[in-house]
Amino acid sequence: MTAYVIVEAEIQDAERAREYTAVAMPSVLQYGGRYLVAGATPEAAAGSWPADAVTTVIEFPDMERLREWHSSAEYAVAKELRDGAFKLRLLFAEGVAA
Repeated sequence: MTAYVIVEAEIQDAERAREYTAVAMPSVLQYGGRYLVAGATPEAAAGSWPADAVTTVIEFPDMERLREWHSSAEYAVAKELRDGAFKLRLLFAEGVAA
C-alpha cells in the first residue's frame, strides 16, 4: 500500500535548508519516492497555519520502502543538515486501497 511522508516546516536557516534539499531530494528519488508537493505555502481552509510554514508531501511505494529511505545512510547526511535548518513536524501515513 502506498505510503506518504507529510512535512510541515518552518525555515530557520535558508542556506542550510537549501543544503538539506540538495542532499535529501536525490535520496528520496533513489528509494522510489516521488514528490507530490514540495515546499508549498498552503492555504488554510479551516483553523490556523503558521504564516511562514511550508508543506511537502512525498509518496513511496509502501511503508517498508519509506522507512528504508528514512533510515538510510544517504538520508542520514540530510538529517544532520536538517538540524538548525527547520522547525518541523514529520508524519508517515499509509494510503488507502483503491
